[in-house]
Amino acid sequence: MFKPVRSLLRSSDPFENLFALQERINKVFNDLLPSTEFETTSRWIPAMDVYEKEGNIIIELEAPGIKEDDLKIKVEDGMLIINGERKFEKEDKKENYYRIERSYGSFSRSFSLPDNIEKDKIEAKYENGLLKITMPKKPESQPKEIPVNFVKEVKK
Repeated sequence: MFKPVRSLLRSSDPFENLFALQERINKVFNDLLPSTEFETTSRWIPAMDVYEKEGNIIIELEAPGIKEDDLKIKVEDGMLIINGERKFEKEDKKENYYRIERSYGSFSRSFSLPDNIEKDKIEAKYENGLLKITMPKKPESQPKEIPVNFVKEVKK
């Protein structure tokens, strides 16, 4: 009679169930065999917001714990490329970790820049774990009326 509503609410990620299964299997093994070794997640992708404000396009990227030498931003072939790495730094002490939930490793994000961005005026600031990239937009071109000079014909 009625089709289940669940079929209408499918996720757009075809691998979502596979990742969920992998996480469940990892949890079972982690619960059975607690590890004292450092384990890292290779899928670290910092959260990001992109918005427009006062004639600028702004990117804010959450990347706490990144050192100055481990963050690079460049514009190349019409692309904005952000590369970074958050390193896990062990001290000389013998820590006995029971759980590590923070992600470490390198990441790379790249975006096509719109044509209306002034590429030579892009600025970036890193403060309190937040990377803020400000990209000024070119001023909108205003229509300009061009006067037409009529040349009067001379009668002979």
